[in-house]
Amino acid sequence: MKERTKLMLIVCSFLVSYYLPWNHPVIRQAGLEAFMMLQEYAREHVLTCLIPAFFIAGAIAVFVSQASVLKYFGPQAKKVLSYSVASVSGTILAVCSCTVLPLFAGIYTRGAGIGPATAFLYSGPAINVLAITLTAKILGWQLGLARALGAILFAVVTGLLMAVIFRKDDAARSQGQIYVPETGAKERTLAQDAAYIGTMVLILIFAAFAKPAQESTGLWPALYAVKWYITAGLLIILGIMLKMWFKQQERKDWIDSTWGFMKQIFPLLGGGVLVAGFMLGRPGHPALIPEHYIQALVGGNSLSANLAAAVAGALMYFATLTEVPILQGLLGAGMGKGPALALLLAGPALSLPNMLVIGGVMGIKKTVTFCSIIVIMSTIAGMLYGNLTG
Repeated sequence: MKERTKLMLIVCSFLVSYYLPWNHPVIRQAGLEAFMMLQEYAREHVLTCLIPAFFIAGAIAVFVSQASVLKYFGPQAKKVLSYSVASVSGTILAVCSCTVLPLFAGIYTRGAGIGPATAFLYSGPAINVLAITLTAKILGWQLGLARALGAILFAVVTGLLMAVIFRKDDAARSQGQIYVPETGAKERTLAQDAAYIGTMVLILIFAAFAKPAQESTGLWPALYAVKWYITAGLLIILGIMLKMWFKQQERKDWIDSTWGFMKQIFPLLGGGVLVAGFMLGRPGHPALIPEHYIQALVGGNSLSANLAAAVAGALMYFATLTEVPILQGLLGAGMGKGPALALLLAGPALSLPNMLVIGGVMGIKKTVTFCSIIVIMSTIAGMLYGNLTG
C-alpha cells in the first residue's frame, strides 16, 4: 500500500470519528451491527474457512511450481482447459466470497492470467453444489437451475472479458516475470504434492460444512454428523505428510507464505466487514440502510429493480448458504423473481469486504471492472429470467 493511501485512510478515519453523530440512535445501532457482524464472522468463518484457505494459498505459493500454474492458468494456456477448470472449481470448494480470496491471491501472484484467475474468483463461491441444491429445494427448481447455469456461464464470460480488457497488462505482467524451469529431480512426486494439497482442500470442505436443514435426509446430514471426526482424521494425515515428506525449511517457508497472505488480507477483510455491517447490518437487524428500503427497490421486474438487487447483492456479505433463507424472506415481502436471480448471481460471489481485498491484490481498475461486469450481467440475467417466468 502506498504511503499516500495510508495517509488518506488515516485522515478519513479521523474525520469519520470526529464528525459522526454517535448520539443518534440509528448511528449507534449501525455501529453495534458493525461489531456484531464482525463477531459473527470471526466465530463462524475464520477458524473453519479462512484459516484452512490461507494455508492452502501458502502451499500453492511455495510448493506448486510456476510452470504448473502457467501451464493451466497462464495467459498463454489453452483457453478451453484453463476456463473449464476455473469455472467449475466451485463444485469442489464450498467457500464464500471472502474465503476464496486467499486461494485467488495464491494462483494470481503465482502467475495465473487475469482471465482464468477471475473466473476462479467468481466460480469459487458462486457454483456451490449444496447452495444450488438448497436453492432449488426451497425457492423452486426453476430458480435453482437458472442459478446453476448462470453461475457457470458468468464465470467463463467474466474471465474472457477480463482477459480481453486487460490483455496488455497481462502481456506486460508475463514479460516481467522471471521464470526459470525446474531442474533436477524433486524429492516428492507429483502424486505426493497433490495428496498434500488435496488433504488441505478436504479439511477446508469438511470444516466449513454447513448444517443442513432439519427436514433434510440422506447424505448431507450423515456427513455433517461426522464432519469433525473426518476433519480430525485429515489433520492427523496432514501432520504425517508434513513430517515424512517435507524438510524443516520447507515447512518454515510454507508458514511464512501463509502469514504473508494473512497480513495482506485480514486487515482489509476486517475493515470491509465493519463497513458492510455499519451500512447494511445482519439479516433481520436494521443498520444505517433499513432492509425495507431494499425490499421496496426490488419489487417487480424493471431495470431499476434488477439493478438494485444486483448492486445490493454485490455489497452485502453472504455466508455460504445464508443467501437462500434471506432471499426466501425477500420474496415473501414482494421481491420479483428476476431481481431474486440477479441477487443470487451477484451476492455470493461479491461483497464489500471481498472488493476491498481484491483491490489490494490486482488493483482498483481491475477490481472495478470485475465487479461492474458481474453487476451488469446479473441485471441482464434477472430481467431475462423475470420476463420468461412472468
